[in-house]
Amino acid sequence: MRVFVDGLSALRFDDGTPVTAASGIAPLGDGWLITQDDATFAAWHRDGGISPVRVLPPVEGLDRFTEAQGTKRLKPDLEVACPAEVDGEAAVLLLGSGSSARRKRGVLVRLEDGRPVVAAGDLDLLYERVAQQLGLTMDQLNLEGASRHGSVVRWYSRGNLAAGVASGSVDVPLGALVAAVLGRVDAGSVPVGQPRVYGLGAVDGVGLAVTDAIALPDGRELLSAAAEDSPNPVDDGPVVATALALVDGGTVLDVAPIPEADSRVHKIEGLALRAVRGDQVQLLAVVDADDPAAPSAELELRVDLAP
Repeated sequence: MRVFVDGLSALRFDDGTPVTAASGIAPLGDGWLITQDDATFAAWHRDGGISPVRVLPPVEGLDRFTEAQGTKRLKPDLEVACPAEVDGEAAVLLLGSGSSARRKRGVLVRLEDGRPVVAAGDLDLLYERVAQQLGLTMDQLNLEGASRHGSVVRWYSRGNLAAGVASGSVDVPLGALVAAVLGRVDAGSVPVGQPRVYGLGAVDGVGLAVTDAIALPDGRELLSAAAEDSPNPVDDGPVVATALALVDGGTVLDVAPIPEADSRVHKIEGLALRAVRGDQVQLLAVVDADDPAAPSAELELRVDLAP
């Protein structure tokens, strides 16, 4: 497997302010909805520009959160963007990381008359069940990615080899998950199964950990992974390398480095599928720069799966 970077652009809203901490991307209408893990609003990227979409109310009067201002603990940390449906209509499912009590919410964004409509719900009991299935304590849980396989969402927890925590996933029925976000069923009743762990190797002694995933038409998946030099699965650290992994179920088939772009390692945290043509896959990827002043990057990736 080989990975190529065919395009790189900085993401800014129409008023010039940066899209920051981009952590997930999924199709919405004629564009792409990008979640920011440091904000209560997402970015709707269309050909005409990028507009904000409020997905959660302000937290203690704030819509952005930074470590420098001492407000990082307040952020909802929406890390996942996954295609979904609400009552038969296309939607995007956003999910928090679960890495603190404030980060256990789900959000559904759909369109009515071309305008985003949002619903949100608390999923505390579901996050507890996911941690139990993965054999993790709640302070080890950091759900950063998801891929959709028909009626199932495969939900990924980012590991950290330095802390002895492997990247893993569980399978959750999409319909039940959507119903829980909408408050139609209790979050604790959502089935959680098929726990898996993934060994992706290391770069310069730093373990690769899953940051997002996308399903391919043949059922295999591409996982984005970052080698981030951090003592635990939650805190930020220097990113020494990134990679894509091709997996089939719980089996890692191949791991390939993502080339640097603009002489930088880009910490990809969101993947979206654009096209598959034979052994060639085209992806959109968004980057969390871990810098509140820097606009997130969007990468156009081309993946050659041919042996």
